[in-house]
Amino acid sequence: MVVLAGCMTVGPDYDQTQATAVPNAPGTWQQALPHGGDLVALSDWWAQFNDPVLLELIDSAQQQSQSMALAALRIAQARAVLVTANSAAVPNINAAAVGTRGTFQLGGPIIVATTSQAQIQMGWEIDLFGGLSRASEAARARLEAQVANWHEARISVSADVANMYTNFRGCEQLVAIARSDVKSRIQTADLTKKLSESGFQSPATAALASASAAEGQSRVAGQTADCDILIKALVAVTGLPEIDLRKKLAPQAAKLPRPIMPVVKRMPAQVLSQRPDLAAAERDVAAASADIGVREAERYPRLSLLGNIGPLGFETSAGSITATSWSIGPSLTLPIFDAGRRAANVDTAITAYEVAANNYRTQARRAVREVEEALVRLASLEEREKESLKASRGYHTSLRAMQERYKFGLASILDLEETRRLSFNADNILATVRRERVNAFIALYRAVGGGWTATESLETLQTARSKPADILKTKVQP
Repeated sequence: MVVLAGCMTVGPDYDQTQATAVPNAPGTWQQALPHGGDLVALSDWWAQFNDPVLLELIDSAQQQSQSMALAALRIAQARAVLVTANSAAVPNINAAAVGTRGTFQLGGPIIVATTSQAQIQMGWEIDLFGGLSRASEAARARLEAQVANWHEARISVSADVANMYTNFRGCEQLVAIARSDVKSRIQTADLTKKLSESGFQSPATAALASASAAEGQSRVAGQTADCDILIKALVAVTGLPEIDLRKKLAPQAAKLPRPIMPVVKRMPAQVLSQRPDLAAAERDVAAASADIGVREAERYPRLSLLGNIGPLGFETSAGSITATSWSIGPSLTLPIFDAGRRAANVDTAITAYEVAANNYRTQARRAVREVEEALVRLASLEEREKESLKASRGYHTSLRAMQERYKFGLASILDLEETRRLSFNADNILATVRRERVNAFIALYRAVGGGWTATESLETLQTARSKPADILKTKVQP
């Protein structure tokens, strides 16, 4: 029987290459890759930011993340399902004890007797057509999918926190620019007021300079409020007290991270293999394939080996009898008529497999698009930063010259304010482009799977043997 159990397994054998083939996948990236497309290890990607505060915030957010906690619970749930599936393929042994008292009649007068029996019961379903092994295969695939989902949650948390942190540092830069602008406006207003009092400028000109200073101060107040809102968001995701968080952020105020541009492999298939969401989707396809075998096996006979052994006692007023009872034998179940239910279950499983395969292909195409878009944004923002820096420097030079001309009465207040506006806008654009470029780096990190590799699943599977709470307490490197 053991030999027979391993000789016939119904249902399709899973072919990962065929199941996850993506039509029209490009052989190479269409967009030119940074640094010629050389490979770097993205697992240490956050270290490129050279910002210990960011690493600390990511670590705190991962420990507080509800999405990661939920993913860990799903790992525990999937692991329990796998244990159940595996146990169905091995013998199960139970103990039972029964005691009864009643009347008996064995060809003579009715007597009152007490019967007692204790048994060891054994049952073992022989996996004739591989249904149990397919169930175990499906359960393992689903466990591996949940592990990949945990990695996906981890990557999402890291990227979200990094985006918040970068936006906050960019906001601080905009505040610094606004304050510098206000300082210049106040100096102009003071100078114009003195010139007006001396009769060299009209009161209207002094009023315009004063209004310009007030406008700048209003802009500072609004920009500061935006930064405070971002602080609140960081408090919410990291779980850190706001006072402690502000102390951590203060030493590097208005310092935007400047990471080294990461690079990826040329082949999309190699890059896609790093994405946990695709790994989870592929495992879902494998599980759906195994489910077909489970449903197909239900259409065939089921053979079980049953047995029991134990002492038997029979006691009456006339005396008692003790003996040992035992039995062993096969039990065969033959499906005869079910009105098409089992065949419909197979069709349902096949449809579920096609849905899972289509879902994988959809996610694969989206992954290719996300990487392509991230590369396009990086190339564009790199060029925009160069031009924005050139514009900012040029407008600064023009503003200094115009301030000198205004001081000696060679330019009007309107000329000065227009030049100041252009210079201020150029500085804001430069700061915004730099922030967007860092965010584009983060988008690329997410697009290529955050440096995650399939080998990490095996390590996490070992970790997942502990309680879900223990998984969350495990130190996770961002």
